[in-house]
Amino acid sequence: MGIEIERKFLVKNETWRSLGEGISLTQGYLAGSNQATVRVRIAGDLAYLTVKGKVKNLTRQEFEYEIPVVDAQAILSLCYPRIVEKTRYKIRLQDLIWEVDEFAGANQGLVMAEVELTAADQPVCLPKWIAQEVSDDPRYFNSYLASHPYSTWPDQSNLS
Repeated sequence: MGIEIERKFLVKNETWRSLGEGISLTQGYLAGSNQATVRVRIAGDLAYLTVKGKVKNLTRQEFEYEIPVVDAQAILSLCYPRIVEKTRYKIRLQDLIWEVDEFAGANQGLVMAEVELTAADQPVCLPKWIAQEVSDDPRYFNSYLASHPYSTWPDQSNLS
């Protein structure tokens, strides 16, 4: 069984931009409930089907399987309009890998960073480009953004 432990943060400036290379991601949601989500993702020339459980104390079950890109494209067509587009930048700082997601499409303007941990209480030295933590705010889950795009939120300027 796979376990994901991660913290999410809003990003307050662009000083991170020169620290990593970006890859384009497109993902869609086939199902979602309070207990789990089922996602398909195309990342460059790879594709994945992922099941994620409910988050509790920054931790959740995660099961991810590589699938053919052509299958992922067909599955994505079943997800419309619950699609999230973003560019992900991987940045290594100290012993951690930060993933900065710059959203596109209906979520353009949102930039978030997440870091995967080995324990929920693992100490993290925050880079200077990190703003407020949103790990416990379900509005910032990609599955929520697929149905409630950032561009439709009442006032995004107060959120970063």
